[in-house]
Amino acid sequence: MRFLLLFSFFSSVIYGQSTFITKQEYASSLYKNPRGIGCGHCHGANGEGKVIARYVHKKKSRTFVGPQINNVDFRNFYKALTQSKKGMPRYYLTQREIEALYFYLHQNDTQEDENAQ
Repeated sequence: MRFLLLFSFFSSVIYGQSTFITKQEYASSLYKNPRGIGCGHCHGANGEGKVIARYVHKKKSRTFVGPQINNVDFRNFYKALTQSKKGMPRYYLTQREIEALYFYLHQNDTQEDENAQ
């Protein structure tokens, strides 16, 4: 009997429709710390891009920049997160995590479009 109660409780938690956090909260926490270092450290708090470092190499000044990612379509966003790219760590994100990150970066797009009109 105890096993049946525990099984039904965990089944409802795992397969239930309700969650403890909203889609926005999940996406925000994932953006801030997906696997050790958050996206915002290199791409800015809202994906606007950010200078990561300035340095001198062979007597030339260089700048290492995390590019803007809040203006990238989903196809290219997905590709950037699933293929190796110089300077970009591999996070091995799931499809759902990638969709959540994209949602985080674009959750205000329709609101901004409406305000511009």
